Amino acid sequence: MKHLEIERKFLVDKDQWFSMEKPAGTTYIQGYLSIDADKIVRVRVAGEQGFLTIKGKSQTFSHPEFEYSLPLEDASELIEMYATSRVEKVRTRIQVGKHVWEVDEFHGENEGLLMAEIELETEEDLFEIPAWLGEEVTGDRRFYNAFLSVHPFRTW
Repeated sequence: MKHLEIERKFLVDKDQWFSMEKPAGTTYIQGYLSIDADKIVRVRVAGEQGFLTIKGKSQTFSHPEFEYSLPLEDASELIEMYATSRVEKVRTRIQVGKHVWEVDEFHGENEGLLMAEIELETEEDLFEIPAWLGEEVTGDRRFYNAFLSVHPFRTW
């Protein structure tokens, strides 16, 4: 499938992460227009860019995903007018071996959650495990951003 995203998610060891030098992150605001068992429709503002994303139902580490650029003003307005729930975070991209990890430090109602994800070419793709990586949470729906937008980490 052309639009297949294969990713794995992990918690991050906060002590290790916050004690190391790393590049600056990008602020993300994600608004959810639709969340159901078969699909998620999300609008994202990432720094100075806007995106519309449609994600299909997850199968193991994979799910169909379609993402399109939007003008920043349109993305912000869509979130403001139509998002039923939101997630705020700062994403830091960091190269480890041949892969780029995306580490999300959540804010707002999900303050205190620190999670990393890696996108892979195949489900069998091998990757280097950084020292700051914690427990794998791939497949645990509590750690999906759409779930966090409705059931914030602070309420667990």
